[in-house]
Amino acid sequence: MNIVFENPDKVNGLLTVTVEENDYKESVEKTLKDYRKKANFPGFRPGMVPMGLVKKQYELPIKMDTVNKLVGEKVYGYMKENNIQMLGEPLPSEKQVPVDLEKEAPYTFLFDIAVAPEFKIELNGKNKIDYFVIEPDEKVVDQQVQSYAQRMGSYEKADSYEKNDMLRGDLRELDADGNTLEGGVTVEAAPMMPEYIKVDEQRSLFDNAKPGDIIIFNPRKAYPENDAEVSSLLKIKKEELPQHEGNFSYQITEISRYKAHEVNQELFDQVLGEGTVTNEAEFRQKIAEQLKAQFAGESDYKFLLDVRSYVEKKIGNLTYPDALLKRIMLKNNEDKGIDYVERNYAESIKQLTWHLAKEQLVAANGIKVEDADVKAAAIEAARAQFAQYGMNNVPAEYLENYANDMLKKRENIDGFVDRAVDQKLIATLKNVVKLNEKTVTLDEFNKLFEEK
Repeated sequence: MNIVFENPDKVNGLLTVTVEENDYKESVEKTLKDYRKKANFPGFRPGMVPMGLVKKQYELPIKMDTVNKLVGEKVYGYMKENNIQMLGEPLPSEKQVPVDLEKEAPYTFLFDIAVAPEFKIELNGKNKIDYFVIEPDEKVVDQQVQSYAQRMGSYEKADSYEKNDMLRGDLRELDADGNTLEGGVTVEAAPMMPEYIKVDEQRSLFDNAKPGDIIIFNPRKAYPENDAEVSSLLKIKKEELPQHEGNFSYQITEISRYKAHEVNQELFDQVLGEGTVTNEAEFRQKIAEQLKAQFAGESDYKFLLDVRSYVEKKIGNLTYPDALLKRIMLKNNEDKGIDYVERNYAESIKQLTWHLAKEQLVAANGIKVEDADVKAAAIEAARAQFAQYGMNNVPAEYLENYANDMLKKRENIDGFVDRAVDQKLIATLKNVVKLNEKTVTLDEFNKLFEEK
């Protein structure tokens, strides 16, 4: 086999692969012998079929499969051995002429290869990059304390209805005269939150209602565009709703009002663990520490964005094999068409440039990601998910089990690998470049993204 690579402009490559008969003959013959052992031809016992019959039926498809597999292996092997950084997949060249495998070898295959542009990016102590440290202010601590108090709150009985109260009552379908419909829909202790009724006229019927009051309303009018809500309330199937368009009575049996938990020792223990703090000042201090730790991740994320921006400016504009990359992009998005490629090409090149630069930074700093790093990234993702619901003291064993479940799904793994790479790169670069630290509030930090 002979392979020739031409790359005159450094980014558009043409790979010519010439396959001789000796390259594939032995493999094809071996496969044909295996087929003969198993072939089932009328009139012949297994293993006794004449090779001529086997070749007539199977030789060409076996030859095609063998040659295609061989060429693919050699193309990728050549790229690796010669340190050619290929972008995307090799495409059959537009210069390719049809190859007839029914004829004798040699066979010539041409491939268009998109080659990554050559550039070098390094970062060291001479490079100064902003790093924003988020300091939780009183406003943010207040919001977090209130959030915990809301999450740990509970319902208590109320004497009259106010906004956001929960009602329970007996629901009965009425006839045209306003009497209970015989055989109609009846739901005992039906829960309702009138605040979620979309129509003002129907919602206002519940204003200042008290236990024992009977409210006459129309569920279909109350939720005109939400059949799921009505069918759930009436405990019937959606397809049955047209049979129940009239009014219903709702006799209130109970009004419950959600009350936030008091900021007291019980709340401290529920949030931080029993006895961790003993007064509100200590509680607020611990909350501030937790928030600062959480915000460190946001600071790191912003730092990586700033590193990317800094690197992109240092690299400047690179020359890419645009026409070839658009062909590759179209092949990968055939269902979306050329318009999609044209609209998204510029952004894809921007992403590609950062990807190539990041690969250099990772290699230059000797960063390697192990299985333990990927698992740690999954555990941190699990911890962040629980933290969103105010669960900050989830046992390590539970977090690990949750992370293991996420890692069982193949579609999650690449994301965790990328996250692990980013985390290691951030940690490394923070010690490599000169950090221009700036302390900001959360509001000031968020405005940095608005400005972008």
